[in-house]
Amino acid sequence: MAAGALLRGSGARFRPFAEQGASSRLFFLRGLVSSNNRSGEDSWLKSLFVRKVDPRKDAHSNLLAKRETSSLYKIQFHNVKPECLDSYNQLCKEVLPKIHEGKEYPCTLVGTWNTWYGEQDQAVHLWRYEGGYPALTEVMSKLRHDKEFMEFRKARGNMLLSRKNQLLLEFSFWNEPVPRAGPNIYELRSYQLRPGTMIEWGNYWARAIRFRQDNEEAVGGFFSQIGQLYMVHHLWAYKDLQSREDTRNSAWHKPGWDELVYYTVPLIQEMESRIMIPLKISPLQ
Repeated sequence: MAAGALLRGSGARFRPFAEQGASSRLFFLRGLVSSNNRSGEDSWLKSLFVRKVDPRKDAHSNLLAKRETSSLYKIQFHNVKPECLDSYNQLCKEVLPKIHEGKEYPCTLVGTWNTWYGEQDQAVHLWRYEGGYPALTEVMSKLRHDKEFMEFRKARGNMLLSRKNQLLLEFSFWNEPVPRAGPNIYELRSYQLRPGTMIEWGNYWARAIRFRQDNEEAVGGFFSQIGQLYMVHHLWAYKDLQSREDTRNSAWHKPGWDELVYYTVPLIQEMESRIMIPLKISPLQ
C-alpha cells in the first residue's frame, strides 16, 4: 500500500466501500498493499515502503514512533461519582502539580481535563515519562513511598466509579504536545482500529496531518502499547465549538482530504469523541 497509488489526486470518485462487490473489495485491498512508491515521497514514507517489512521482526512501534525521543505517555480515564467531581478536582489540584514539578520524578503532566461532551463526570489525565519504561518504573516506585500520594490515592479511590489507563507512544509525524495558553476546549478523538492496520493508519495520517495545521489545532497523536491495543488518540485544541466546526469544515475544501478520509474509514472498528475542559493546573489551557 504505497502512498503514490493512494494519493495521486486524480479526482476520481468511488462507490462507498460497503456497496462494492466482494471481488471489487478484494481487488481494492490488494491494490493497497501492492502499489509502488513514486519519487518525491517524504523520508518517513520511504522508510515504510522501500524495504520489505517483516511482521515477525518489525513492530509497528518501531516504524511509527518518534526516534529522537524516548518518551512514554500514559493516559488515564477516571469515571467520578457525580457528587464527588468538585472534590476530586480539588484533590488533583493539590497533588498533581507537586508530581509535575518535583525534580525527583522524571515525568511531566501534559494535560488534565474534565469531559464536557461525551462520557459525563469523567476526568482525563495525560502524563509524559522522559526515558520510557525505566522512567515509568522509577516514578511508580517513588510514589509508593510517598505518604502524601498514597493518602491522595486512597481518597481518590473513594470518589471513583471506575478507572482505566493506557501506555502510549507518539506518532513520529504528529506535533509535540507542548504547553499552550488558553482559553481552549480540547477534543480527544479515540479510534479502535482493526488489528493489523496501524501501519496503514500511519501512512495516511502522515499525509493527512498537513491538512489540519492552519489554526494550530493539532496538539498530539498517540497509539497504544499497553492497555486496549490498536487504539489511536488524536488531541485537538479549539477556541470554542464553533471554531471546531469551522476548522473541520475547512479541511473538506482542500484537495486530497476527502480521499484520505475515504481510505482511513475502513480501518476503524469504533470511534469516540470527547470535548474536554482543562483544569486550571493543566499545562494545556
